[in-house]
Amino acid sequence: MTRAMNWTHPFLDVDGDKLREECGVFGAINATDAAALTALGLHALQHRGQEAAGITSFDGKEFYSRRGLGHVAENFSSPGAIAELPGSMAAGHVRYSTTGGAGLRNVQPLYADLASGGFAVSHNGNISNAQKLRSELVQHGAIFQSTSDTEVIIHLVATSRYPTMVDRLIDALRLVEGAYALVVMTPEGMMACRDPLGIRPLVMGRMGDAVVFASETVAFDVVGAEFVREVEAGELIRVDLDGAIHSLHPFGRHSPRPCIFEHVYFSRPDSIFAGHTVYEARKAIGKQLAIESPVEADFVVPVPDSGVPAAIGYAQQSGVPFELGIIRSHYVGRTFIQPSDGARHSGVKRKHNANRGLVQGKRIVLIDDSIVRGTTSMKIVEMMREAGASEVHFRVASPPTAHSCFYGVDTPERSKLLAARMDLEPMREFIKADSLAFVSIDGLYRAVGADHRNNQNPQFCDACFTGDYPTSLTDRAASDSEAAQLSFPDHKAA
Repeated sequence: MTRAMNWTHPFLDVDGDKLREECGVFGAINATDAAALTALGLHALQHRGQEAAGITSFDGKEFYSRRGLGHVAENFSSPGAIAELPGSMAAGHVRYSTTGGAGLRNVQPLYADLASGGFAVSHNGNISNAQKLRSELVQHGAIFQSTSDTEVIIHLVATSRYPTMVDRLIDALRLVEGAYALVVMTPEGMMACRDPLGIRPLVMGRMGDAVVFASETVAFDVVGAEFVREVEAGELIRVDLDGAIHSLHPFGRHSPRPCIFEHVYFSRPDSIFAGHTVYEARKAIGKQLAIESPVEADFVVPVPDSGVPAAIGYAQQSGVPFELGIIRSHYVGRTFIQPSDGARHSGVKRKHNANRGLVQGKRIVLIDDSIVRGTTSMKIVEMMREAGASEVHFRVASPPTAHSCFYGVDTPERSKLLAARMDLEPMREFIKADSLAFVSIDGLYRAVGADHRNNQNPQFCDACFTGDYPTSLTDRAASDSEAAQLSFPDHKAA
């Protein structure tokens, strides 16, 4: 059985113009105070999901769960909260809602009592045929407790006829398409696995006798664990309660295509991803951007905080001094109450303020990681002009984001992406910059260790830039087909 302690938290998202990180997962087995360790690991992954957090633990007999909306510290900072999660095995999750939407019933880890015992799963990613699978499962009598795509995995495991839990999980995942990094707990131990293309990140570490898994290496730094290696694309690692570790590759071996946006924005700069430190990769992107799109200016100014490493690289390559022309307030929470629409539009100035004494009369190069809808970029350019900047040039440390992500990143629908609606010059006019440039896709690949993008065999998932989706998108195709039939009802037979 699982004992769940749940409560709610007021939440209001007022940003809307940034790609929101997918989710973060953490797991520990054979660890003293596994839940406390997991809470600390989740705290290091908070940037990957700030909507909700949850932890499930196992003490050898029972599973215990605690889930809540809000940050990790709000839910797991008290000794009492951790005391409710006993055991030497625990898994946790921080999330933004992608598939399934917000709400406490979708907060992970998701837990179910199966015929073979308890089953808890933390999932980072998105199942792109979840709606199809869900419909088939419901037709056969399945009853869903959430609207999360992750619950599909639980039902597929429950209905599998294989005798062991690991074989049931493999059987279930053979039916799944899309992206996933999973940490799974059963009465026999912990399993961690990654989709066959390795789109979503997952790493393995050691801490004495304990084995730990996380979305990023920075979580190991924070808890004091040693980074062992990445979980390979398509690999399933099983760790038994007696400490035995088993590695399987049940889906064959494929050329990995990890999400390149981990380098650009999602991962913390102090993490290691795909063999490179994220900080150095972002500096290299900034240097490449300066090579491709130089401009005469007085200062290079990052858009805090995500634009800082790329701006350092741009300044080093160009010789233009790096300066903090925008100061960020670190005390603006996502739960800030907006008294009116007018106040809501002032959100950029609550977060960022121009360093007027520095930028007045100067030519400024703004460096940001991406442009999504473009509204925030426009307001930041406007803020620089109001502070007296004589010229404002905008440089972006990623190619134009012109396509939606279907692999676990909360992107707007394509019609709301600025780069999907406009070419470069109209985009420049929209944000009101004196010039605008993005790093090229080949330049981005070069900065993260590849000579160029091999169009026949890309080394990363870059679908948000290129539209080259590496897997089938069953639910999207069905949705497009349905929309087409609604638009042209007289041609349904065709």
